[in-house]
Amino acid sequence: MKFFSLVARIATLAALCNAVPTPATYTIHEKRVTRPRLWSRGFRVDGNAVLPIRIGLTQNNLEDGYSDLMDISDPSSPNFGRHWTPEDVHSKFAPSDETVQIVRNWLVATGVREDSIVHSDNKGWLVIDMPAWKAEEVFQTKYYEHVHSSGSVRIGCEDYSLPQAIREHIDYITPGIKLSATLKKVKVKRDQAGKGYHRNPGPFKVIPPKASHWKLPPAAANLPVELQDCGRNVTPPCLKALYGIPNAHLKDNVNALGLFESGDIYSQEDLNSFFAQYAPYVPQNTHPLLNSVDGGQAPVESGSEFNTGESDIDMDIAYSLIYPQTITLYQVDDNIEAFTDGGFNTFLDALDGSYCNYTAYNITGNSPGIDPTYPDPAEGGYKGTLNCGTYKPTRVISVSYGVSEYDAPVNYTKRQCNEFLKLGLQGHTFVWASGDYGVASFPGDDGDLGCVGDAQTIYNPSFPTCPYVTSVGATRLYDNQTVKDPESALQANLGPGAELFASSGGFSNYFPVPEYQKSAVAKYFANHDPGLPYYTANAEATNIGEKGGVYNRAGRGLPDVSANGARFRAYTNQTDYHFYGTSLAAPIWGSIITLINEERTAVGKGPVGFINPVLYANPWVFNDIVNGSNPGCGGPGFSAVENWDPVTGLGTPKYPQLLKLFLSLP
Repeated sequence: MKFFSLVARIATLAALCNAVPTPATYTIHEKRVTRPRLWSRGFRVDGNAVLPIRIGLTQNNLEDGYSDLMDISDPSSPNFGRHWTPEDVHSKFAPSDETVQIVRNWLVATGVREDSIVHSDNKGWLVIDMPAWKAEEVFQTKYYEHVHSSGSVRIGCEDYSLPQAIREHIDYITPGIKLSATLKKVKVKRDQAGKGYHRNPGPFKVIPPKASHWKLPPAAANLPVELQDCGRNVTPPCLKALYGIPNAHLKDNVNALGLFESGDIYSQEDLNSFFAQYAPYVPQNTHPLLNSVDGGQAPVESGSEFNTGESDIDMDIAYSLIYPQTITLYQVDDNIEAFTDGGFNTFLDALDGSYCNYTAYNITGNSPGIDPTYPDPAEGGYKGTLNCGTYKPTRVISVSYGVSEYDAPVNYTKRQCNEFLKLGLQGHTFVWASGDYGVASFPGDDGDLGCVGDAQTIYNPSFPTCPYVTSVGATRLYDNQTVKDPESALQANLGPGAELFASSGGFSNYFPVPEYQKSAVAKYFANHDPGLPYYTANAEATNIGEKGGVYNRAGRGLPDVSANGARFRAYTNQTDYHFYGTSLAAPIWGSIITLINEERTAVGKGPVGFINPVLYANPWVFNDIVNGSNPGCGGPGFSAVENWDPVTGLGTPKYPQLLKLFLSLP
């Protein structure tokens, strides 16, 4: 089967493209390193087949992105809180007019008629329908069909070339090294074990043990009844007492809390059971506004195979802390692709239409092998087109899903990180669970232990390691403790497969230490060097584990903050469980920032936006966690110590101090 067969247009297109390229010095612009998994090269493309050529233009001002974000996020900046509009963002980073014109002129010189060249609405690329023979001539390449194991066909080449003077103005071209519209360009060999799952297998839940020999801690006797057993059973009153969170009372139309869910779906019956027993101030049948992304559905019956607890627990915690404020649910991907989607691109597509075709780091749009393709041909799959810019993002979005950083190529991850920067410029806050298996990803991800390297000894930080999101670790209380005692880093033996269940942290292999974090990380190494062998990752992360190192000494540190993630009581499938994991901690932080935004709105101020620079500049708003560790990969991992550490970050929140701090800012 041929991928393109618009025969009726061939004659016209031939007339438009009958000149030959003017003499120029051509240089290979992209060359395939490895073929994507499950794809094989097929027949040469018919020369008369029409190819929809997309030329990704080099983005403008990307080098200024970090300083632009700091200008509105640094608490010492006079421009703090002056967030940009989407139009401001697009204009800032769009290719320059000079780049657009230079590439246009070159195409015209090769014989392409100028009026056949379309400039995209987001200004990032040029589109030309071109016969394959002409495209091969212009880009000095040969196009082939590439066949997936499922039978689908895409178009691509092994390499293509551009004139030397044009290369700096073009990021990449499709079809090209990227099959048809998109392709994952693999530069580092990766173990595919466990790859492609959109979430770690958390939160972890267990049936609460019977308390036959438990005695009330002496210090608990003077506490209210609802706070006397927080060491064993964490409930909303425990969380409020731990962090000084007041009972919520505000509701407005701009501060709904956003929750990302995919592959797990909440049950209203379970929510109602939680409300009745643990948050009676939340009315029965309270539910989120559903923003369905690419076929996402909700809710389901409590006994559904898609109800495993993640969505239930996110909503339980959020509603118990922010009600009467509302929640917006981003239910992402149909119930087929949700279990094969290895990234978060379809979610970002739905929030920002320009991202659907955004070009950066030699990648435009979504990547097959990582991202779903819609319409989904599978039985029961979503038959609509990819959602692009369908929903306006809420001011705060909490995400409790992830895989390892190593699961996606470096450039794929960097392109995605750019989008978080752009959303931060617009005043959006992303809080993200750091993971649950210490210095490893979850078992089976990249290897049996969730670690990197043949010996499974290299630490494997969890996605996202992007410095433009707030990474959230987890803490816990022990049986004999109360809410008046200091917490420890989350670590627990929860049985087979979760013997080392611990707050994930460490150092990124893909991103260097951001400026706002440099002082905290430097102080950590100066005062609490872990004494472990390390390496310094290069820009392409191709030397991970070099010279026996187990972590990247020069990487962005994780997590940024923490909150309680152990023994929270909640219902799934109408069973009352203990829940564990950073999946609990992320919505706690999402709720806290939502409450702060509400208070700022009430006094005429805007949202806090990207919060990391403010947090690192003000460690006094945290409870410092100095007990516990996050072992994994056959090693000790890191320890919780004074000040920032790669287990619990800056610590847990002191809500009154956080509120005072953010209300003091413009």
